[in-house]
Amino acid sequence: MSRIETIGDATLYHGDCREIMPTLGKVDAVVTDPPYGIGITKSNRLSVSRGFEKLSWDDEAANLDWLLPMAISAIIWGGNYFDLPAHRAPLVWDKNNAGRDFADFELAWTNLDMVARRFVMRPMNMDGGKEHPTQKPIQLMQWCLGFLPKAETILDPFMGSGTTGVACVNLNRKFIGIELEQSYFDIACRRIEQAYKQPRLFDEPKPEQPKQEAMI
Repeated sequence: MSRIETIGDATLYHGDCREIMPTLGKVDAVVTDPPYGIGITKSNRLSVSRGFEKLSWDDEAANLDWLLPMAISAIIWGGNYFDLPAHRAPLVWDKNNAGRDFADFELAWTNLDMVARRFVMRPMNMDGGKEHPTQKPIQLMQWCLGFLPKAETILDPFMGSGTTGVACVNLNRKFIGIELEQSYFDIACRRIEQAYKQPRLFDEPKPEQPKQEAMI
């Protein structure tokens, strides 16, 4: 049996998403950042400094064949690592590297009917620092949710440290998260609980409006 935690409108499962997903039924949208299969836990400095290099979740790319039928809309970061259908609206995270020795951008596959869009933000500007080797900025995930205005319930079957869940809390969306690794699951629970404790100035908070450009 998987462990289940309910925090506000967030339902979090500790377990294997392949076993849990069939019990959930179809959701409004999937927003996720699955393992790419590039072994980042073995090479990332954050992983090594915190002992996460012993984990093997990124040794193989996730199999996503079962994922797309589970949602009406989908945003999948690292989509270029997977065999996904052709699409017209990728999302781009431009890291504004300014010559640093890291990837200049990351891509998300979507099935959305719109033009491609770009979000510009340096990783070092992330709120609260990183607690997961591939953690995305909260602002980035809120930006993603802005393209899903009708999606009331968001699923992240590869929850990691819970950034998608925090973004959902901030934007008053319902969230379902699944995470296999105990250490990351505990981090996600803590971060989402902390997000609910933050004061809300408006009934329906709006995401930040970062620089975005249409890409031809």
